[in-house]
Amino acid sequence: MIKRIVPFALLGAAIFGFTACNSKGGGMKKTKDGLEYKIVKDAPGDKKVNYGDIVEMHVVVKVGDSTLFNSRTANDNKPVELPLTPPAFKGDWPEGMTYMTAGDSAIFYVSIDSVKKSSPQPLPEFMKEGGKITYEVTLVSVKTQDEAKAAELQEASEQVGIDDKKLQEYFAQNNINAQKTESGLYYVIEKEGSGPTASAGQDVTVNYTGKTMDGKTFDSNVDPQFQHVEPFTFKLGQGQVIRGWDEGVALLKKGSKAKLYIPSPLAYGTQDRSPSIPPNSVLIFDVEVTDIK
Repeated sequence: MIKRIVPFALLGAAIFGFTACNSKGGGMKKTKDGLEYKIVKDAPGDKKVNYGDIVEMHVVVKVGDSTLFNSRTANDNKPVELPLTPPAFKGDWPEGMTYMTAGDSAIFYVSIDSVKKSSPQPLPEFMKEGGKITYEVTLVSVKTQDEAKAAELQEASEQVGIDDKKLQEYFAQNNINAQKTESGLYYVIEKEGSGPTASAGQDVTVNYTGKTMDGKTFDSNVDPQFQHVEPFTFKLGQGQVIRGWDEGVALLKKGSKAKLYIPSPLAYGTQDRSPSIPPNSVLIFDVEVTDIK
């Protein structure tokens, strides 16, 4: 499943430019901090949400008759995933999430008055006192940080195997003899440079062209069509580039030219970077190390 990670603030702060609504409907309860809520569907389960947990959910945010955000529309009918941070003020909607378990649906009403008091920026004049922001939430799943990390590692491990099979077939079809590292990265040194390889923390300058396995170029600093024809410099081993680059470039001396065949967990993983780089894309880079400092 492709998941979209949504910045938490998007759901709580993007309330401007819409008219206010009044609280409607019966059966509403109120927390000690003033959040109005209603559990519309109470599914079996006892694993409540805690702040810091990773929640996967469908959510619709409304102000008046206007829909501010709809995760189904924004994410191709798939749930969004985000870490649940504590409320920004008393009566903020994240408090209501702590009453839910996976499978539950709920409605939260957040006071515009409370938002106004907590906001560093003034609200538009038409955001009248007494108005409410409505959150309609269906909780799909909840994981602790440790559970989410374990699931991510398991998914990445499985994807490495899938990508490795793709690469082996690619090498056989194209008569390529590539070397493999322990992580699953493959590389071919086409021209050996001189001197020592770069160490973590050093500035490495490179020329590069990136392609997908079907041969389509998605970026380059030597091809004018990408409009940034200039050497690219980064600090090695500091996470400024994808993991496959940090590992692959560390194998190269100044003056070396190489091809890096990077499985998706060492590249962008499940991220949908662009139409050119869909989720779980294996990437191929032509890299030339022009300087190490």
